[in-house]
Amino acid sequence: MNNDQCIGVVGSGNMGLAIAYRLFLNGFRVVLGSRFPSRRQGTKYEVGTIVECIRRSSIIFVAVHPENYQDCLVSCLNSEPSLFNGKILIDLSNQTSAKTHQQNDLSNAEQLQQAIPNAFVVKAFNTVSSFVMQSETAGEPHNILVASDHSVAKDKVIALAREMNFESFNAGSLRAARRLENDTKALFPHWRIPILFALFVLCIWLTYILCMYYINYGESTWDQLFLTMINKALGPCVITMLAIVYMPSNLACMFQLAYGTRERRFPAWLDRWMLSRKYLGLLTFALALCHALFTIILLSPAYIPSWFQSSEIRIMDAHNRTRRIFSNNLMSGTGEIAALLGVLTVLSMSVLAITSIPAIGNLLNWREWRFIQSKLGTTTLLLAIGHVIAVGIPFWFPLNAVKAFSNLSSLCLYLPVLTILLKFIFWLPCFSRPLYRIRRGQDTRQSNKSKILLKTTSF
Repeated sequence: MNNDQCIGVVGSGNMGLAIAYRLFLNGFRVVLGSRFPSRRQGTKYEVGTIVECIRRSSIIFVAVHPENYQDCLVSCLNSEPSLFNGKILIDLSNQTSAKTHQQNDLSNAEQLQQAIPNAFVVKAFNTVSSFVMQSETAGEPHNILVASDHSVAKDKVIALAREMNFESFNAGSLRAARRLENDTKALFPHWRIPILFALFVLCIWLTYILCMYYINYGESTWDQLFLTMINKALGPCVITMLAIVYMPSNLACMFQLAYGTRERRFPAWLDRWMLSRKYLGLLTFALALCHALFTIILLSPAYIPSWFQSSEIRIMDAHNRTRRIFSNNLMSGTGEIAALLGVLTVLSMSVLAITSIPAIGNLLNWREWRFIQSKLGTTTLLLAIGHVIAVGIPFWFPLNAVKAFSNLSSLCLYLPVLTILLKFIFWLPCFSRPLYRIRRGQDTRQSNKSKILLKTTSF
């Protein structure tokens, strides 16, 4: 970028002044275009009318609201039709939250390009705030996504963004501005359904524990509602969510074997489920951390008696009567195994969560990433199953078969065990080989038909 070339900023609001400050800080000559230039005198930038700003600059930041495009920019064509010839207009606007914007509606940048066809409209800098523009240490994202139908103009804006100390990326054609303008106003759009689903699963287990343990059995007092009951529900919730994360891969195998080809898409519900696995997995990790912390807080014989050994103390009183006091001190073998498997499960889930972060995942090749997310994920589910079995064994033996299978620790194992069994089944050669051929692009149905045809013609 030639620093002697003026860069224009149309608009003297907070965003316009912030961009002008950032450009001036990086050594560019800035011309600020305002509808009322006399009100902006006294700044360290050159201030003029909007027409003067556009006439003197080859790259112009449009820092005005979309509803003012007509008055500030398009109206200039009436007096000077060639004013925008060869000019690069960088549109900074976003869709307002009050406006319902459909996917096929034109973006602000596309509307600006239609209104001024002789200019090169580029969508960029709409994902950063005025605070980020003026601060090098702001905690907000510093990535600039650049979209345009003109490759030369796009490359110039990408280079300009990097000279302004931003990370800039090619976001595609100007049509991508529809997504860019909407994403800045969205509040965790991909997290809503996973969060609601995790809360739904947690509420189911909380309701079950409340009804069975506190109301029906009366095993605990209502004083233990805040930690004990929630912790009892967190364990089943974590292993249920973990099974839900890895069940879609089994269903995908079933559909691929049934279709006999990879070209046919999965059902829409399975597609959405598979795309939500990352968010479900991170939520599962958060719930597992809560379960581990709650368990550490409640780790005492009074709350978890099955994990500790019982020791008997006999005391003789004045009336020569023996009084027995039972005290739990050291952890039993079952308790240590349960704690060990729980720690290993959380550690494995930590690795899965860390590699889900794009900055970390990009450091892995495809085989390494697949090994961690698939093989280590299956191992994590096995460790979680082992942890639940170690916790539930002391409660299963005193019960009959019906009550043992309807126990809390038994109920939460059905879906994870089914998930693991299906994974082992699809690892068998009779299923893994057809799946390998399908994923390599072969159509097994056509090959089976050709084999049948050869057999029939051979007779």
